[in-house]
Amino acid sequence: MSKIKQAIIYTDGACSGNPGPGGYGVVLLCEGSRRELSGGFQNTTNNRMEMLAAIKGLESLKERHKVTIFSDSKYLVDSISKGWVFRWMANGWMRNKRERALNVDLWKQLLKLCEFHDVEFQWVRGHSRNKENERCDYLAVQASRETRLPIDKVGVDRLSTPQVM
Repeated sequence: MSKIKQAIIYTDGACSGNPGPGGYGVVLLCEGSRRELSGGFQNTTNNRMEMLAAIKGLESLKERHKVTIFSDSKYLVDSISKGWVFRWMANGWMRNKRERALNVDLWKQLLKLCEFHDVEFQWVRGHSRNKENERCDYLAVQASRETRLPIDKVGVDRLSTPQVM
């Protein structure tokens, strides 16, 4: 039986306006190699970009890995680490009796990837001179400034749909 590979993923999201044009940045450290990923959307939110960074990082690993994801997003880290997302899922993607959970499309993708990989989420303070977090921030901001960004269709639909039932 082969030993499970290990990876460290740093992630960040950025948004100019919220909603607005946004981007994500990823630094992937695995087995002595380094990869950087980035991308963005025209009309999205910071939380969606934070989540998408984690998704893109995990998707880039084709084999099962033990992964530590470092993110400065309390929304992302706390939702997983404190079990909020699992409660929302168990309650039909409702945060409480009146409010739908946001970003369900991305939560479903992320949870599926977390089932495949052995993932631990760690919060890192943003803009605190963490070299890899700062690099992710740079990548995310640059991606958000690209011309001809694709439309975040799900994000746009969600932003125009009332959230209270």
